[in-house]
Amino acid sequence: MSLVATIIVLFFHIITFFLFTTTTASSSPLGGITVDLIHRRSNFSFSRPSNTDDGSPYANTVFDKFEYLMKLQIGTPPVEIEAILDTGSDIIWTQCLPCLHCYDQTAPIFDPSKSSTYKEKQCVDQPDHTCPYEVVYADETYSKGTFATETITIQSTSGKPFVMAGTTIGCGHNNSGTMQSMPQAASGIVGLDWGSLSLISQMGGNYPGLFSYCFSSKGTSKFNFGANAVVAGDSVATTMFRRDDSYYLNLDAISVGNTRVETLGTTFHSSEGNIVIDSGSTYTYLPDSYCNKVKDAVGNAVKAERATSSGELLCYNTNDINIFPVFTMHFSGGADLALDKYNMFVENGNVYCLAIICGDAIFGNRAQNNWLVGYDTSSQLVSFKSTDCSALYG
Repeated sequence: MSLVATIIVLFFHIITFFLFTTTTASSSPLGGITVDLIHRRSNFSFSRPSNTDDGSPYANTVFDKFEYLMKLQIGTPPVEIEAILDTGSDIIWTQCLPCLHCYDQTAPIFDPSKSSTYKEKQCVDQPDHTCPYEVVYADETYSKGTFATETITIQSTSGKPFVMAGTTIGCGHNNSGTMQSMPQAASGIVGLDWGSLSLISQMGGNYPGLFSYCFSSKGTSKFNFGANAVVAGDSVATTMFRRDDSYYLNLDAISVGNTRVETLGTTFHSSEGNIVIDSGSTYTYLPDSYCNKVKDAVGNAVKAERATSSGELLCYNTNDINIFPVFTMHFSGGADLALDKYNMFVENGNVYCLAIICGDAIFGNRAQNNWLVGYDTSSQLVSFKSTDCSALYG
């Protein structure tokens, strides 16, 4: 599920409400916070176009999809929810009772009537009306409901909770999309982008847009705020750009083995950010014309038999990942990321496929596995440090 490129349908009175949002009051240990993440795997089906569907076993190729969820406590008394981390959107929302339409989720659905700190937001230009929201994501997941303020508590690994009173959240009464097909569905989404309603923006002065994460495909993954988020030591950094409140990077080129495929000279090239870095998308997406150039470079480097019935995906009949070339992502400023073969190739039975999908421009979380990735909105830098994430945190 791609959670980037969020489309928020806003009524005029909601826009007015945004101009009068108040700062969240928070209490926490000074310095930094580290929290455990839930690594959840589900199925992702890539369907071939109907005109090429010949009934072959790869007509609907199924891959693992990776999501990273954070446990939050909402309300008084606190109710624990599990929400997907999404650097590609801003709203913090969870499913709420009463439900016009809610999908089955792992945790109980939040009941605001049982919380003494829940308060619906009133529209500034229409003080007798609540403020509705509607958010639609790129994969057609959506949430519709009411803006409210509520107490959010984040449990740190240190044992000291971070409490955010009066945090603006979306209380979703009508929710649907790809999450409802998951066997252990999340309760909602934690928006982490540059927008005023994201968790990062509402945390207060001690944690001014400084966070990092280390995603592991197995074992422990972590998310860090404030001082704990600093990426030190042997690391590289690249400039990030704010576009539609998302975090954009400049990708200069991709090397497939020894073949460097430049973005320069393509419509993909930009000096102000050309690819979103997104924790909510599993795979990496590239614009069609550039994507095909990268595929051609892979085809020239790999000598294995091509899986001809794999449709738009570039797949090979092999169970040996070692035959594939190393991918290096060249970001501006000399931030070169030599990725593990696991980051860029996925297995489906006796077939391996390139974990790049043609369409948008997204640097997804599988490619970021085993990198400590740090965001600093004040310096407008994203830092990367090659890390065994499961070993780093034990």
